[in-house]
Amino acid sequence: MRACFLFIFTFIFIPVAALGDIWGYEGQRNIHTRYVWEYKLGEFSQERYANGVEALFRSFEEKTGKHLVPGEKRRAGIKLYTNSGSGIASPPALVKAVLRALKRRGFTNDELFLLDLNESLLRSSGFLPPLSRREKGDFFEGVPVYVLDSKQFFDPVWFYDSPLPKFHGSLFTDGIDSNLEYLARADENRKSFLPKILLTEVDFWINIPMVLDHPAVGIAGAIVNASLWNMSNRDRFFTSPSNAPIAASEVAAIPELAASLAVTILPLERYQFIGGPVFNSLYTRSEDLLWMSVNPVVLDALALGRLNKYRREEGFRPIGNRLPILAFGEKLGLGSADINRIDWIRLR
Repeated sequence: MRACFLFIFTFIFIPVAALGDIWGYEGQRNIHTRYVWEYKLGEFSQERYANGVEALFRSFEEKTGKHLVPGEKRRAGIKLYTNSGSGIASPPALVKAVLRALKRRGFTNDELFLLDLNESLLRSSGFLPPLSRREKGDFFEGVPVYVLDSKQFFDPVWFYDSPLPKFHGSLFTDGIDSNLEYLARADENRKSFLPKILLTEVDFWINIPMVLDHPAVGIAGAIVNASLWNMSNRDRFFTSPSNAPIAASEVAAIPELAASLAVTILPLERYQFIGGPVFNSLYTRSEDLLWMSVNPVVLDALALGRLNKYRREEGFRPIGNRLPILAFGEKLGLGSADINRIDWIRLR
């Protein structure tokens, strides 16, 4: 076991494309990042989501040669997005479809898990049962649901190190009267712990984000769901627009985390173009599309185009096209942000 020491403003880890056979790509991941799969749903029914996921998975397996089946660890996870509440959360019908597709490929319920940050938001979004039925366990479709904020899944040797102070309320403070006590805790407050379960304990994991604008990073989508929405002590970055894009990209590009991420599936059932990350239905749009890619950067770039389109139409200033989070993600080897170089694979 090794410690993961990452320092903000310093890119010190191996480019993702040079990782080799951590998830079975044998050095070919960089080739696959140019592909974006698109599935036309027609409607947001369970049947259409099931058909869409199966079509996407089969095409992915044929194109890449990588099959989404149990490996040596016999474990796979799904990272959800529920942090804006039920109004704009990973669609339960899509998550059910992904779980069922993985079960058809050989996984059992106890070899799969769902993961996100907050218990109450997971519950309100339909991924945890009501408290009145909690005695039956925290399961969705028979699969365990893990809560990162319970702190059970963070490991002391896996963390992102940053000098930004811990954030409480509206001020940067630890709420400590004693300077000596502050100094004693200062080193710990530099750390944002990471979910070891996704780093070293799965054959692969699947990212299912939602897309919103965000004042600190511009767009909170695929990269942010895999990084800042995936660790402890994260609020300090969301109040620092100069540091948040760097932190998000660096964490997403941690070799073990990036190499075990099989694909990102981005539903366009609902996305928000202004006012995020707080949900506001007045500023949401919907398209009956699923996008999927190995490359989270290009998915965010595509989604950014949608956000800017509707911001212009509604009289708001566009976010901009060359966001730092995309530039950093590209530089760190997560994939190209150039939407003009996409190889589209369109299914229906």
